[in-house]
Amino acid sequence: MPWTREEMAQRAARELKDGYYVNLGIGIPTLVSNFIPPGITVQLQSENGMLGMGPFPYEGDEDPDLINAGKQTITELPTTSYFDSAQSFAMVRGGHIDLSILGAMQVAENGDLANWMIPGRMVKGMGGAMDLVAGVKRVVVLMEHTAKDEPKLLRRCTLPLTGAEVVDMVITDLGVFAIDRDGGCMTLIELAPEVSLQEMRGKTEAEYALGPGVR
Repeated sequence: MPWTREEMAQRAARELKDGYYVNLGIGIPTLVSNFIPPGITVQLQSENGMLGMGPFPYEGDEDPDLINAGKQTITELPTTSYFDSAQSFAMVRGGHIDLSILGAMQVAENGDLANWMIPGRMVKGMGGAMDLVAGVKRVVVLMEHTAKDEPKLLRRCTLPLTGAEVVDMVITDLGVFAIDRDGGCMTLIELAPEVSLQEMRGKTEAEYALGPGVR
């Protein structure tokens, strides 16, 4: 059966490595902070000016002054530091963030990403996604596999791009795809429990190969 949002975040947390500086996008990616594997230390960065975010607070322990980029209340750690927006984006643009885990509206088989607007709908702002995908060392997309039964993994994106050939991995509720940006191809490397290849193919427009052990 498909992964839940929490299970998707848990799978994404396996991509964290000890010592990483990581930016978590709005939506499902924020849940990754609750599943950092034991034995490793990572620093979570938020573009609104915080490095060293802790997990979400328990009900009743919220501090309205501590929020992430999605305006959700979070917790601080003994290592937490604060700074202004200019310094935050200097970290991103300077290549100091090892990994960004973002949501998406569409991802193409060559790694193109669309996650900032739908034409005709009001846009509050593009946020930091364009800087993140251009400046970080690795980009993982964490998203639902479909939207209103329409595939979000496509041969080519139809929405305005956030970045061209920038995605390294896609984790959905149905499985995990690795993207070879140089080769412009996608490989299915893992299926969610009890999800069949037939189900995957029926909900994926992008062309992809099968990784070892995927049947």
